[in-house]
Amino acid sequence: MMNWFKKETKLDKLKKRYKYLMRKSYEIALKDKEKSDYIHDKAEAVFEQIKSLRYQYAEK
Repeated sequence: MMNWFKKETKLDKLKKRYKYLMRKSYEIALKDKEKSDYIHDKAEAVFEQIKSLRYQYAEK
């Protein structure tokens, strides 16, 4: 119940976005390989942002 009041960090939002894009990429791969690759590339860009944010949080 306390999670209702917890503000979501940028890192949490990026993790959700990455998970969504990877799932969508997997589902679309069965029908359209090119579109799946495009979505997967977007997910990789989000993953790079996640890695950089993790390093920033670790330095603090």
